[in-house]
Amino acid sequence: MPGLFISFEGIDGAGKSTHIEALAQAFRDAGRTVVLTREPGGTPLAEQLRGLALNTAMDPLTEALLMFAARRDHLQQVIEPALARGDVVLCDRFTDATFAYQGAGRGFDLDVLAQLERWVQSVPALPAGQLRQPHLTLWFEVDPAVAAQRLAGARAPDRFESQPAEFFRRVAEGYARRADAEPQRFARIDGSRGREAVWQQVLAAVQGRGMLA
Repeated sequence: MPGLFISFEGIDGAGKSTHIEALAQAFRDAGRTVVLTREPGGTPLAEQLRGLALNTAMDPLTEALLMFAARRDHLQQVIEPALARGDVVLCDRFTDATFAYQGAGRGFDLDVLAQLERWVQSVPALPAGQLRQPHLTLWFEVDPAVAAQRLAGARAPDRFESQPAEFFRRVAEGYARRADAEPQRFARIDGSRGREAVWQQVLAAVQGRGMLA
């Protein structure tokens, strides 16, 4: 079977991570090999860059460059080989997060991000001009105030989690713009509902696209 690439997106506290393992198990039960990964991260180098991005002060351009450097290594070392094998790749965040956090949240130049996206996500397995993007992006929508309540006291916040509510409102708007631009790729998940109700939305989104029986 062909490889399948699904990303999970949403602001911190949206609840997306809760459902990644459940979807992985559903694919395993269907006989598929699953690769669970995350961004930034997924490889030894990318995890080192993740630590810097989440915990070291830097300007928005440096932050964006780190994210895309980590992504390039992740694509080459993990995502592309898995897709070539026919595996299912479930990734906690991908490029949409960069446009939402560094673009909308930090206010960084979207044209520069788009150029980095073209450089980094052009891969040999795809025709010239086509970029590696998820086949499906599950976007967990939740009010920033609700997300903040979920995160409160959970752990020491990193540089992103400690941002004010206004930052997360901008991030949510950034996600909405990406979803509006590529509605065929995005599935909007109401993350404010109960756990089982959210899971049913996830399952329906994947099954509705014929990715899981």
